Amino acid sequence: MRRRSVSLLGLAGLLVLPLTSIPQAQAQAPAQPRAQERGEAAAAADSLVSAGKPVTASSVEGTGFEAGRAVDGNTATRWASLEGVDPQWVRIDLGAAHTVSRVKLNWEAAYGKAYRIQTSADGTTWTDVYATTTGDGGVDDLTVSGSGRYLRMHGTSRGTPYGYSLWEFEVYGAPSGGGVPGGPAVPFGSHLKPYAAGTLKPSGAQAVLDQKVVEYYNKWKAAFVRQNCGNGWYQIISPDADHPYVAEAQGYGMVVTATMAGADPDAKKIFDGLVKWKIDHPSSVNPNLLAAEQDVACKSVNGGDGATDGDMDVAYGLLLADKQWGSAGTYNYKDLALKHIAAIKKDELNPTTKLLKLGDWSSSGDQYYYISRTSDWMVDHFRAFRTASGDTTWDAVRSAHQTQISRLQSTYASGTGLLPDFVVDTNTTPKPAPGQVLEDPNDGAYWWNACRTPWRIADDAVTSGDATSLAAARKLNSWIKTKTGGDPNKIAIGYKLNGTQISAGSEAAFFAPFAVAAMTDPGSQAWLDALWNKMLTTPVDTSSYFSASIQLQVMITASGNHWVP
Repeated sequence: MRRRSVSLLGLAGLLVLPLTSIPQAQAQAPAQPRAQERGEAAAAADSLVSAGKPVTASSVEGTGFEAGRAVDGNTATRWASLEGVDPQWVRIDLGAAHTVSRVKLNWEAAYGKAYRIQTSADGTTWTDVYATTTGDGGVDDLTVSGSGRYLRMHGTSRGTPYGYSLWEFEVYGAPSGGGVPGGPAVPFGSHLKPYAAGTLKPSGAQAVLDQKVVEYYNKWKAAFVRQNCGNGWYQIISPDADHPYVAEAQGYGMVVTATMAGADPDAKKIFDGLVKWKIDHPSSVNPNLLAAEQDVACKSVNGGDGATDGDMDVAYGLLLADKQWGSAGTYNYKDLALKHIAAIKKDELNPTTKLLKLGDWSSSGDQYYYISRTSDWMVDHFRAFRTASGDTTWDAVRSAHQTQISRLQSTYASGTGLLPDFVVDTNTTPKPAPGQVLEDPNDGAYWWNACRTPWRIADDAVTSGDATSLAAARKLNSWIKTKTGGDPNKIAIGYKLNGTQISAGSEAAFFAPFAVAAMTDPGSQAWLDALWNKMLTTPVDTSSYFSASIQLQVMITASGNHWVP
């Protein structure tokens, strides 16, 4: 999908972190007395189960007050919410079902006067195990009785004009065994899918990295997730595209919301609304694919055919959803995914070259049949399609794309590793587009499509450890680190394949993807940290779903939360 404009990032979107709405349980437990002293038998049975666990919060006052600091065992660091706003919450994911017998809140001066301690099996439905309207700060050492995977402090009335702030939030109990019915299998922040050995992550506590992603996600969600047309649909709006709704954006939304399950209690609801959108907007060529563009009335336009980039992510998102929630609910995610994958193979894959076409609208004999877009070459997606379908064709497809990545780098960008937006003559000797073949005079350069390739290539490298993907990612990383002297602010908007800058300025779509490439090089910790910090100081550009969505997905990978179903 072509980016129509180059806009500098604004400051809007950092002003307020949206609160996440979480349904309250029907049953309400009565308020329990504050327990400052505990019996020896109870104390002997308790174990601290919250230390270092993933933590999310409704808001954060600012840098240095992230939610993870409430479980870091350091009473000199703290979580603090936005000031002057009720309600607020901070939630711990214990990683599995636990019985909980004790909760200890070490309040900073900004304490909760009225708050509840709540448990949940799935992060959606909450049960009170303690409630008070007369909190007075200090240390609340509470005897409770409950169970669940998740536990949160839900504050409804502040004790001061400021916010809520905890030096430490301690939970004591024991694993209770069993799963979490209805909860996600790989909740965000669980890190159940480790990366390849030697992969870097940004410096800092894991809980802090996770919290930064949640904060950015909440802003992205507020800016781009919509319910504009009724019918139970959710859409990702695309203010910087040719139409308000494009398949690329819906694909991003499906991958993101399935991945953020466990951090966003509404993730499944949003995902199902996006699924309904996909089903109700079929491609006119292959109804198992998604029509590429919709207008303000939410009706498909421009022929209603499919676009490969969006369809690749839609299929991948459905596979993530099947692993997260299973396929026995409203939608059979696995069945929809397999049909989508088969449709991509039938109508968006060139059967001769095994390279992806631009969309299902291109057919044998037309001028676009042997053109491919490098940003569609999502190697980890090919691996997921092979695993889900059992179809060995996807092994050949993966190999064909990796071969061309290596060949293009060595033949046309030996000094940079950069890939062009479009590749032509894929049936003979594939080469960068000689000029405008579809969208722009820079179709043969590293421009608004190919800017995603360091992220896409390195996503496979960090999750699979594949030598070919690692080599391609490291080539890109080595060049850009040297080109900029280790300063992310010097990453330009676009390059010729020889490294000549095309446009000045700074865009997340161009600088963020290099962070994933940096993760593949053991000697690039300082460079990765510089890129991560650049992202942290870059607000969500509410006028560009493209840049914001790319940065969010890069942050998900960089924090260790990307996984292949």
